[in-house]
Amino acid sequence: MADQKNKSVPVDAEPEVMQEGYAHQNRRYVGSKETIAYVVYDMSQSFNIGKFDERFITSILQISFNLQTLTKAINGVWDIINDIFTGAIVDKTRTRWGKFKPYLMVLAIPGTILSLCYWIMPLLFPGQAPDHMGKFIMYLLLALIREGVGTFQGIAQLGIQATITPHPVDRTRLITVANFVSGFVGEKLPEQIMTILLDLVGNGVIKLDYTKLFVGMGSVTVIIAGAGAFWFFSICKERVMQSIEEPSIIQGIKSIINNKPLLLITLSEMLNGFSIGGSKTDYLIDVLNFGSLAFITGIPGSIVHPFSYALVPWFRRHFSSRTLYIIATYIGNLLNIPVFFFGSLGGKKNGMYKRVVPMGIALTLWETVFMFFYGVRTVIPSEMFNECMDYCEWKNGYRSEAMTSVAKGLAKKLTGIVSGVISTQIKKLIGYDLTAYTRGTAQSDDTKFGLFAMFTIIPFVTSSLGIIPILFYDLNGKKRDKMYEELLARRSAVNTAVASGDAEAMELAAKAQKLVGNENDLK
Repeated sequence: MADQKNKSVPVDAEPEVMQEGYAHQNRRYVGSKETIAYVVYDMSQSFNIGKFDERFITSILQISFNLQTLTKAINGVWDIINDIFTGAIVDKTRTRWGKFKPYLMVLAIPGTILSLCYWIMPLLFPGQAPDHMGKFIMYLLLALIREGVGTFQGIAQLGIQATITPHPVDRTRLITVANFVSGFVGEKLPEQIMTILLDLVGNGVIKLDYTKLFVGMGSVTVIIAGAGAFWFFSICKERVMQSIEEPSIIQGIKSIINNKPLLLITLSEMLNGFSIGGSKTDYLIDVLNFGSLAFITGIPGSIVHPFSYALVPWFRRHFSSRTLYIIATYIGNLLNIPVFFFGSLGGKKNGMYKRVVPMGIALTLWETVFMFFYGVRTVIPSEMFNECMDYCEWKNGYRSEAMTSVAKGLAKKLTGIVSGVISTQIKKLIGYDLTAYTRGTAQSDDTKFGLFAMFTIIPFVTSSLGIIPILFYDLNGKKRDKMYEELLARRSAVNTAVASGDAEAMELAAKAQKLVGNENDLK
């Protein structure tokens, strides 16, 4: 029995002794090779042309708005159902490779193949009408299958990020380095190249078919990103040991209910999920006919971007987690308010929002100020979620990353389904012409102003309630320090017992894992 238990969980962290102020020490568990692989993986997550998904579906694949809405509704219901079962399955997983790594390895190649099928669909249904049933059925099936596979992958990816190191400082370092290098090297290079190519094609500078451009860029980026992610999955390690006893479904639900920090973040994201809006890309292409403006306005911000990560420790020292979370989540929408009022000068027909130079200046200022907070935006929300996972272990004596992330995601997805359906229908109501882009004709003035409003003021108005719950977040200061110090002692005992293989020691370690943190000691 001892041998069986020993094989069920990975042991990578060395035993440690209790130390005062452990949560603030500069401890490192993740080596250079694994750090580089994590950086490559982080880059792979945004090495795509996903920014143009909506344009691809609407103008290239040409799925009608009504069928898009139906697909979002069906896929949303399926997403909720499969999330619940997937979370329960993953939380009960115990293998010699860990809890999350097996799912990442097994599903990496199938996930890449499914994404390839998505991008080559226009070649399979050339010239078919927007309401063609064969095209719609394949689109719907791909959406459902990709959602199912993506749920396992998404839960496992969040889990591996929370367990790759047991130390909060090491974890913050890893996230910061990955985001800094990714941004500096050019993780969004495919999007930038695609933007320039679309402008060159749209203005007749180069002769290239839109369909071949989307299919080619989509396929190439999928293959490269898949290879980078697979490399990280193959060498990564889980260093935070799971509880020796598998948590039941009831325990998983309990860990969600009594995790106050997570509940507040979840409620905030759920309310924020009601945000209704459109894309900046639609505005730049359909209104200004200059998609590359995003690249030009981003030049000053690209200079500021690397320094934003150096500001993260300063922000950490001077502001609470809840303040930084609010800044990280809402800074973009707040900055869009002056952009909207400036663009609205002159009305719908002759407004500033139609003029490239004035809007270029406004968007450059937006981008530059936004980039000062980019480090906080990418590091803080991820680290707060990871702290919620550690809080679950401290509070309950076991971890339930899968069920917890499912609950967090479900609340957001439920509101996302509503906002997604409404956003699509709003686009229809403002008179957006699906075929105008490929025919080279312009949208109406009402449609153009509607696209401008959907990307600026509407998201702010519809998401602001999400600020309220996070005002009550209190996993800071003495509570956070005590949590990590007690977790260190518990994990050390469990690692030592499992490494010894002694049945009695493992039984005592299992009991030690069931000890829970007492927040009342801090009150």
